[in-house]
Amino acid sequence: MSDAAKIAFLFPGQGAQAVGMGAAVCAKVPAARKLFDRAATVLGYDLYKLCVEGPAADLDSTVHSQPALFVSSLAALEVLKQESPELVERCSAAAGLSLGEYTALVFAGVMDFEAGLRVVQERGRAMQAAADAVASGMVSILGMEREQIESLCAQSRGSDTLEIANLLCPGNIVVSGHKAACERVTDAATAAGAMKVIPLAVAGAFHTSIMQPAIERLRKALADVPLKTPRIPVVSNVDAQPHSDPNEIRELLIQQVCSQVRWEDSMRYLLDQQGITQFYEIGPGRVLTGLLKRIARKVPCENIAA
Repeated sequence: MSDAAKIAFLFPGQGAQAVGMGAAVCAKVPAARKLFDRAATVLGYDLYKLCVEGPAADLDSTVHSQPALFVSSLAALEVLKQESPELVERCSAAAGLSLGEYTALVFAGVMDFEAGLRVVQERGRAMQAAADAVASGMVSILGMEREQIESLCAQSRGSDTLEIANLLCPGNIVVSGHKAACERVTDAATAAGAMKVIPLAVAGAFHTSIMQPAIERLRKALADVPLKTPRIPVVSNVDAQPHSDPNEIRELLIQQVCSQVRWEDSMRYLLDQQGITQFYEIGPGRVLTGLLKRIARKVPCENIAA
């Protein structure tokens, strides 16, 4: 990496969790372990034990996976702070996929660790409760254009909810809605020649109107959290733009639960408007690195694993 490289940090969202995460970074850096200890005090359970030992079914539940990814990603950041502090200082922008936006905002100084974790815990609970109330799901459709998928959703929706939820990268779009509508669009997309159609292992229809009951709980959770102006731009999932007004950031975090995740647009903003030439994916998995390869194949993205 050249000294002139312009750096952005990316933080993963739900689905990147895996049993065993956190063990290596905590063994390496005491500050990472300290974050898990602080998290246990806030959450009221041993998050480190859950991340390292599982069981996977518990770690994968929305209630646990959101705090687990938030803390694990910030623990991975502690490794980078210790081993390459100059990279952390040079980071000039950040983004996070869905839940990862909270991690990015904590990194950017918008909220502190404990406050962020409390909101993330309540967000996970609220989204799980909304998912439990309705049989719903998400389906990843590969190899089709947005217009084709919008048309398939229109013909598969019926009287149910079925919406585009995640615009991840060219040829990778996730739709979300009632279970029956998800099954219909799976069949329709397969028949229409999609490269792959993958029902996702998630609790429910995130980033659609089905999550509306979670909005008020999240609004309440965020109401008392003092937010500061970010010290670097953090790109919002809702409109693929950074915001400096704390009240705007708060409102967008509330909207985000029911809004499309505009990840491809967010990456293009960082590339085109911020001039980013080097990315770091900080936290479990390599999902964001893979998406970036489809958006800008030659731009490097290094993984700082949790």
